[in-house]
Amino acid sequence: MHVLVTGGLGFLGHAVTRELLATGHRVTVMTRGRSDRTPPPGAELVTGDIRDRDRVADIVQQGGYGGVVHLAALTSGRDSFADPLSYFDVNATGTLNLLMALDAARSTNAPAALVFASTNIVYGSQHHGALSEDLDPHPESPYAASKVAAEQMVAAYAATGAVGAVTVRPFNIAGAVDSVTDTDRARIIPNVFRAITGQLDYVTLNGDGSTVRDFVHVADVATAIRLALVACAPGVCQTFNLGSGVGTSMARVVAATEQITGHSIAVHRQPPKIEPPILIADINRVHRAFDWTPERSELIVILADAWKAWPENLNRFSGTTLK
Repeated sequence: MHVLVTGGLGFLGHAVTRELLATGHRVTVMTRGRSDRTPPPGAELVTGDIRDRDRVADIVQQGGYGGVVHLAALTSGRDSFADPLSYFDVNATGTLNLLMALDAARSTNAPAALVFASTNIVYGSQHHGALSEDLDPHPESPYAASKVAAEQMVAAYAATGAVGAVTVRPFNIAGAVDSVTDTDRARIIPNVFRAITGQLDYVTLNGDGSTVRDFVHVADVATAIRLALVACAPGVCQTFNLGSGVGTSMARVVAATEQITGHSIAVHRQPPKIEPPILIADINRVHRAFDWTPERSELIVILADAWKAWPENLNRFSGTTLK
């Protein structure tokens, strides 16, 4: 299958592209022009901004894609409060532009398979424990609301029979594929590494660090997306959580990082936040549908892979032995 991956030079996009190439697919990566990364060998590259409706239409029409993995997005809940219009422009209108491009190409191309990457953030903070896909979305930020809007557009368009679609809701993606890892300053694992390499004086934890979240390896997410792509059926839209199904406390993340790197980490404790104590993914539905099991999502594996790929680690701690 010839697959278009929007946002394909990102953290998840690189892993998805690599997974698709490794399983025999032809892949074209769409980027808005970032120059700090290149796609995995064998992938083609096209430049286009998801907000540019005409350019997106040209790319889809010329590519003749059998499948699309839509990852291009803005992803910071905090930043979305300061700039909500940009989040709706990229995440919602950008998805609309892609769907309109697929619709315009229907006369020459068969119905495409579409996998859309949403987020677990759409569930909001009104629930705790294991979250199932049957819960109603409760967006609490412009970011989450923009993703809910995009989910609804994908489902409505799939219902016409024009495409087969799968929406995935990843939980906390971490780890690394090749030398590409997550460097987001809002996430705990990158910040733990920054504390080790001197970019931060300490890691901040709320309260005693007992808040539990679900961390899933980026390679496992990429595998699930590949399985979803080939399972799409015209007229159907399915939604799946992608997580490890296992909870890990923030304090455990810090302790495990100390264990694998051999470096102590300074911790600054803030007053506890009002937040769900436990949020993990119920992954029964995706396991039943695709026989998918996260194989690399043990915390130690996630941290070891991410640490090996951490830029400052590669440059300054190349002799470090992982324990």
